[in-house]
Amino acid sequence: MAIKTENIKNLDASTEEKILTAAKKIFTQRGYEATKVRDIAAEADINLSLVNYYFRSKEKVGPIMNNELLSLNDKVGFIAGHYIELLLENPDFPKFLVNEVLSGSSKIPAVASRRELIQRSHFAKQIFALQLENRIKFNPIQLMMNLMGMIVFPFLGQKLFGSIDIAGEGFRDMMEARKKLIPVWIEAIINS
Repeated sequence: MAIKTENIKNLDASTEEKILTAAKKIFTQRGYEATKVRDIAAEADINLSLVNYYFRSKEKVGPIMNNELLSLNDKVGFIAGHYIELLLENPDFPKFLVNEVLSGSSKIPAVASRRELIQRSHFAKQIFALQLENRIKFNPIQLMMNLMGMIVFPFLGQKLFGSIDIAGEGFRDMMEARKKLIPVWIEAIINS
């Protein structure tokens, strides 16, 4: 059953929450490879077409990464903000991803599609141009690794920092500040 355009207006935060809660439960129980979208739809008690449409319509990063009018720094800021917010909403996702990678799973479509998106993007061209312009004297992939590490590691290492009193809202406040700091840090790396 196809999803009708007029039904899109009925998508709301409670629908998203139902889908995400069901996905977390099924992924945790079965792992990524063993989970089917229909399992998530059944757990959330939501139409399969709605789940497929909802997540297909959520892509926001591609247009920003390929916008030739935005500076590299603007893109870094958007990427940091987008992914930090995504991880604040889904703090167990980095752990899930690490477990899947360590288990040898290579069939995580979201990761493969993101990799292709990044490799073919104007964002990647801007980063590689830094090396051609002699603005950086290292492999441009290092810059991308630093960006992803700055975004993801705080979520993976959150318990390590627990004794520094950043749990709960303190952690959220630090991540909100980090959205603004990451572009500054990346710019400093480029200019060093």
